[in-house]
Amino acid sequence: MIRKKLGLRIKELRKEKKLSQEELADLSNLDRTYINSVENGRRNISIINIEKIANAFDLTLKDFFNF
Repeated sequence: MIRKKLGLRIKELRKEKKLSQEELADLSNLDRTYINSVENGRRNISIINIEKIANAFDLTLKDFFNF
């Protein structure tokens, strides 16, 4: 399932950067509970929010999706 795969990618990147969900939420200007539900594959995420998260990790969308 793509939502689960994407959520695992975000969680993996967040842990590599040693960020909490709250810190990632602040960097991406999203709510912490939203980050949690995305990481757990419970939410469809828009491309706009994917870009916000990729930017928070200093990644291009191409690099973000390279998993």
